[in-house]
Amino acid sequence: MTAAGDPQTGGRAGEPALVTFGEAMGVVASTEPGPLAVGGAARLSFAGAEATVAIGVSRLGHRAAWVGRVGDDAVGAMVLSGLRGEGVDISGARVEPDVPTGLMLRERRTADRTRVAYYRRDLAGSRLSPADVDAEVIAQARVLHLTGITPALSDTALAAVRETVRVAKAAGVAVSIDVNYRALLWARTAASAVLGSLVPQADIVFAGPEEASLLVAEDEPERMARALGALGPATTVLKLGAEGALVHAGGEVLVQSAFPVTCVDPIGAGDAFVAGYLAGTLDGSDAARCLRLAAACGAFAVSAAGDWEGLPRRGDLRLLDAADVSR
Repeated sequence: MTAAGDPQTGGRAGEPALVTFGEAMGVVASTEPGPLAVGGAARLSFAGAEATVAIGVSRLGHRAAWVGRVGDDAVGAMVLSGLRGEGVDISGARVEPDVPTGLMLRERRTADRTRVAYYRRDLAGSRLSPADVDAEVIAQARVLHLTGITPALSDTALAAVRETVRVAKAAGVAVSIDVNYRALLWARTAASAVLGSLVPQADIVFAGPEEASLLVAEDEPERMARALGALGPATTVLKLGAEGALVHAGGEVLVQSAFPVTCVDPIGAGDAFVAGYLAGTLDGSDAARCLRLAAACGAFAVSAAGDWEGLPRRGDLRLLDAADVSR
């Protein structure tokens, strides 16, 4: 195993304000409707919930770091090069010499139905472990961001997540968790048990209604947000897709409508939303402005193909005629 680079690989001086731990993989996505076939058109890229958040925060002007493992192969090189090109610090990433990088195959089976296959079991991303946790880097960050995907990858990845949370809490660093439940990775009972032990330690929690139901018994978004807050997090955010979002913070619930845009590709919208909210948090904005920036980022994400390619920069935000979104 080798390090991906030195502390300057992120392209910016200083320590990252946001640190993320997770998996990134290559993506082969068909660009035309229909079954996969010889000679079919496809787009090559990479994806990963935490990587998308790091890119989104970086594009909005804050230093961000991604920690994970990739294989010593062309896909792994593409992932690291892509993150580096987006200004994300990859000095904490590791290259595995004996297993490949994971791969996602995305088939546009019909004009409005997508089928996804993952090739990730026992591959590089699942080898994340407590050895990847740099306590000094985390302690100097302002936010540690994790998702419910990483602890489902392997026992060592779960141990890494628990260690990052421990280190962050000891250093007074805010912990952000996106529930981001993936049924293909683990059963609801297992997810509920693990996330039920992590969420009370978080400062900010993001979830969709179905994901929130892993942790609370309520079935209405506002009550869900309040119930999640009762578990310990100071801020709970419910992502409601085309219906917008709401946040519970300081005993108050705020609602944000989705921006009216044409949806080209919904994949990655939730991670883009999280990136916007965390960027707003790093700006020092209040919950209402964070929520509005999050909704704007989600709108940009669904307006372009790919998980992260459509994420906005500060100057882009004016295109939604929402000047108050930007600093």
